[in-house]
Amino acid sequence: MTQPVPTLYQWAGGMPAFERLTEEFYRRIPDDSVLADVFKNMPADHPKHVAAFIAEVLGGPRTYSEQFGSHSKMIRHHFHRHLTEAQRRRWVDLLLDTSDDVGLPTDPEFRSAFLAYIEWGTRLAVINSQEGAIDPPDDNPMPKWGWGVPGGPYQP
Repeated sequence: MTQPVPTLYQWAGGMPAFERLTEEFYRRIPDDSVLADVFKNMPADHPKHVAAFIAEVLGGPRTYSEQFGSHSKMIRHHFHRHLTEAQRRRWVDLLLDTSDDVGLPTDPEFRSAFLAYIEWGTRLAVINSQEGAIDPPDDNPMPKWGWGVPGGPYQP
């Protein structure tokens, strides 16, 4: 009998892994010359919200959707922030460094799927932070990211 394939969320270690990741990541932000100003007014619970969002996208519980809002609400958090490519790239690099430091899995299959989502999500954040970004419908589906399948990993 074959075992079911774990979700990315399960493979990473569940919610404790994502909470460790975001707590440590956002602890580093105030000392980062590229990102400090972007997050200077960040609420104290921001790391927990981001952990819940990433966890849900990667196959975890629907905590973000049920407690904090929809994917559309996450998109709206980026409106009018005028994020730059340099800020996006630094966010990705710092998150990946933090992933290593907190012990997220380093196998190529997990990291390629994880990085694919982070790249996709941060590029959307930059697009949605510019003037003229289109307000998404409230029923915009939460992304569901997996190990990768032909045709792309985003499956509403």
